[in-house]
Amino acid sequence: MSDDKDELPTAGRKPAPAGADDDEPTVEAARRDLFDPQTVDLDGPTRPLTPPPAPEGVTPATAPPPDGVPEMDPPAQPRSGSLLTKRPSSAGVLILVLVALFGFTLVVQLRSNDSDDGLVTARQEDLVRILSDLEARDSRLQSEISALETSQRQLTSGVVGRQAALDEAEKRADELGLLAGTVAGRGPGLRIEIDGVKASAILNTVQELRGAGGEVMQIGAAAGKAVRVVASSYFVDAEGGGIIVDGERLTGPYVLTVIGVPQVMQTALQIPGGVVASVNSGGGSVTLEQRTLVEVTAVREATTLQYARPAS
Repeated sequence: MSDDKDELPTAGRKPAPAGADDDEPTVEAARRDLFDPQTVDLDGPTRPLTPPPAPEGVTPATAPPPDGVPEMDPPAQPRSGSLLTKRPSSAGVLILVLVALFGFTLVVQLRSNDSDDGLVTARQEDLVRILSDLEARDSRLQSEISALETSQRQLTSGVVGRQAALDEAEKRADELGLLAGTVAGRGPGLRIEIDGVKASAILNTVQELRGAGGEVMQIGAAAGKAVRVVASSYFVDAEGGGIIVDGERLTGPYVLTVIGVPQVMQTALQIPGGVVASVNSGGGSVTLEQRTLVEVTAVREATTLQYARPAS
């Protein structure tokens, strides 16, 4: 006869399911044994406690990191509208473009300022001479504008305009004759003597004089034939020395006679790095002489045009 106590379930414990092994501890028994001081061997070696297995269908929680290892936070997810995901607006793009353009303009301006070293290192008297040249050119251009405005008023004034138109036509014909080299001229100007130079130096001198307001000029030897210098004139080095001007051979020293404002033309030739400086550095010599009256007597024959006709 079996004992009734063995058949009755223990108070407070659920009966084990049928067919379960009597030796297999239940979850409740494992919890009681785990926390019961009588079931722990205090004299025995220390062993890590193994947590009881999780019931079926329950996912175990993530184990905490070992001692001494800091727990890492999960990576932050970018929020909607943050700086990492927000696209630049059109105003921001415009500001970036304007800043880039400003920087480019500043660099160009600095480089442009660096290119003006010639005037920065020039002497005060050279700067005064250049300023005087510019003022004289401005005065001459203002005078030409006034003269043209006066002619326009006279040509549009009725009966008096016909005589004014005739006078203006004659004056214009004389000016064109001077420019074409078919008429001799006189007026204030410069006498320039150049020696020890080639044709390129003569060409530079003529161009500088034209830029300074030289109106009529001729070139010749110190004692010999002179050649009228016009828009179509050319200068070439001759074999054996000398230069060829419009087919005429000339030998130095060369004498240039030019009509214009003497002070302005002399200033233009004497600017730093100009004609006088380049001729002197090349071993040549230049002599300038201002005169109240010079005569340009060399003339050219009028050219007969074969094909060109006035458009009007």
